Amino acid sequence: MIKSILFFLFFCLLFNASYSNEIGQVTGYKIPRFVSLKSDEVNLRIGSSTNYPIIVKYVTKNIPVEITDEYKRWRKITDMQGNEGWIHGDLLKGDRFVIIIKNNKSIIHMYSKPDGVPIGEIGESNIAKIKVCLEKWCKIKFESHKGWVNKKNLWGVYEKEEVNIPFYQPIINLIWKLNLY
Repeated sequence: MIKSILFFLFFCLLFNASYSNEIGQVTGYKIPRFVSLKSDEVNLRIGSSTNYPIIVKYVTKNIPVEITDEYKRWRKITDMQGNEGWIHGDLLKGDRFVIIIKNNKSIIHMYSKPDGVPIGEIGESNIAKIKVCLEKWCKIKFESHKGWVNKKNLWGVYEKEEVNIPFYQPIINLIWKLNLY
């Protein structure tokens, strides 16, 4: 009996220790995770204080970055180019944006639905807002245009990550499958 209790306690401690690596100690949010720059003037620093030197100065808002660690009000991030450093948490927002990247294609199309009809093109390095992400596709908004783009052409969302899926998505999937839209 005592062995069973000790085993259970050991298992709980082991589970908590491995789980804690995936949750930020400050915010309680998942790590790693994507967020976006809130301002068009954001400094990436070597350390978690304004006393540390600036590595990169971002001059465009909504750039997606990946949070990899937290310390007090500071977040350690990695950007699309692989730059790594610390940004004050007040300069980040949870709104999800992506950067368009090319994957051996000269033109990146936006589609009417996943695997649907092309409705437009979008250029590399443009920043677009995520509306919804399914397993392999994301609906994005770029300027006044909305459409679906394959995830392999996006930086700022994980490969199998689903974002903002409405509860009625299975009905939409059925409509798409029956070709009613």
